[in-house]
Amino acid sequence: MGANKAEAAVTKVFGVLLVLLAGLGLSTAEAGFRSPESVVRNVYAYYGDRSSDLSSGLQRDPDTARQLFDPSLRGAWLSLKHQPYDFLVQSAAWKIGAVSISILRRQFDKTYVAAAFDNNGHAAVTLNFILVNGPYGWVITDVESPHDSLRMFLAQYRN
Repeated sequence: MGANKAEAAVTKVFGVLLVLLAGLGLSTAEAGFRSPESVVRNVYAYYGDRSSDLSSGLQRDPDTARQLFDPSLRGAWLSLKHQPYDFLVQSAAWKIGAVSISILRRQFDKTYVAAAFDNNGHAAVTLNFILVNGPYGWVITDVESPHDSLRMFLAQYRN
């Protein structure tokens, strides 16, 4: 009788653990962040000294695309393999300084966030991220530079 109670308790704990793991798996299936600023911070976290894959620019893999971009931009992000420069730092090479992030405007489910930084000690780069709050959190729907947008850039250099 005592063995049956112990088996039942172990089975219950194991069941609860499986339910928790399944729930965690579902929550990571889609992406997004809790705030618009955190999306931009996470983008520039990939631009380090190139000493590892995580500091060699924003990755072009399905997981990164799903985490950062809305569905309408993911395919274009993944299809681009050869571009003349990295749009998110506006240069083929980078050594970016501190990134200043500020909210420009909030409109319903969209938020416009400015990111400014210097690259290799040259003139400051300013980009405006347009983020949407979807069912799984904030994701990028476009990025605007003074001369172009990420959507237009990806369309122009599509492989």
